Amino acid sequence: MSKPLILVCNDDGITAPGITHLIKLIKHLGDVAVVAPDKPQSGMGHAITINSMLRVHATKFHDVFLEYSCTGTPVDCIKMAINNLLPRKPDLCLSGINHGSNSSINVIYSGTMSAAIEGSLEEIDSIGFSLCDYSHEADFEQSNSFVLKIVEDVLKNKLPKGVCLNVNIPKLKSEDINGIKICRQAMANWVEEFDERTDPNGRKYYWLTGKFVNFEQEKTDTDEWALLNGYVSVVPVKTDLTAHETLNQLNKRYS
Repeated sequence: MSKPLILVCNDDGITAPGITHLIKLIKHLGDVAVVAPDKPQSGMGHAITINSMLRVHATKFHDVFLEYSCTGTPVDCIKMAINNLLPRKPDLCLSGINHGSNSSINVIYSGTMSAAIEGSLEEIDSIGFSLCDYSHEADFEQSNSFVLKIVEDVLKNKLPKGVCLNVNIPKLKSEDINGIKICRQAMANWVEEFDERTDPNGRKYYWLTGKFVNFEQEKTDTDEWALLNGYVSVVPVKTDLTAHETLNQLNKRYS
């Protein structure tokens, strides 16, 4: 195979508009293999299936080199693809395009980004794409030039070992986007509440609600600032969660 092998996954399901658009957009760049969840898996984070069976089914939703739907999580899909379904290790792993933002703290919960992170753990250049539009009628065309520019650059120049890219695209017309901004993840969080409700049988249930709070609104080097100011945000992400700046302090206390 002389062309790059590009593995595509997502967390919205194999028939979602975002993954369909991504596949059409990058198909000319290599041999595309799709292994994606058979149903929506948003908010799954880096979950894997260990207590139930996984099934994969050959599908033909997209005109690609190889395609399977999987009953598991986005990370399950990447693991299955690499270990069982693909003829060789992919040259590139793409996840998305997600419906909605995966900036800031959302990267922790994101199935889209977890698929990309899993690819980077396998030493595959990986990118997660998200469009900051939750509507089912979201216009993914506005992302075309930015997605292609980033994918083509990574295919050409590669990424450092263990690093993947978290790309978020603002909900704007392409001509209104100011460009691409390389930035860091903003410090932010969700202030959450569980709304107590009652079902038709009189039993209580709870629905998670919340408000997103950005603690660094004035900082101009974050992904949240970039998106708010009309830029595509690109954050390099790695899996090392060590608080390196705290190591010396704790060593002094425990030595």
